[in-house]
Amino acid sequence: MTTLSLRRSVAGLIAAPAVYSGSVPLEGEYEPSPAEWVRNQVAEYESSGGQRANTLMDTGLPIVIVTTRGNKSGKIRKTALMRVEHDGEYALVASKGGAPAHPVWYYNLIADPEVVTVQDGPEPLDVVVRQLSGDERATWWDRAVAAYPPYAEYQTKTVREIPVFVASRKAN
Repeated sequence: MTTLSLRRSVAGLIAAPAVYSGSVPLEGEYEPSPAEWVRNQVAEYESSGGQRANTLMDTGLPIVIVTTRGNKSGKIRKTALMRVEHDGEYALVASKGGAPAHPVWYYNLIADPEVVTVQDGPEPLDVVVRQLSGDERATWWDRAVAAYPPYAEYQTKTVREIPVFVASRKAN
């Protein structure tokens, strides 16, 4: 008997124990990106179930929509990232085009790595993310560069090692 069940029993209430489904919904106020092109792409992608706006601008290279909770605001945030998929997992590359600072969504992943979705098609997937290092990062970095070659150039533009996360589907 859990502490919660014990408290309810003592209070004279009978309740079935809670069952964790492995899914934590991202609920709350959605704050669209300050970048107009990101706002527009996310809106078009989601409204079409991933049938439209599913590539990076005019490159023809596929994207996914990543949804996080803002680490300061607590609001729902969405961004389009390059689609780097391998065996059902996704690399999330915090390149910010080779800028000296991490993108804002990097801090959202660090703050709450278990409340994230990746949408690759009509339905978002509940995922858990973890930042990679060592050989595992190198393997995923190579996959990322193969999917989107400008990542290699971005790394030469900055002294920071561009962070790479892997997003894995949550078990049910």
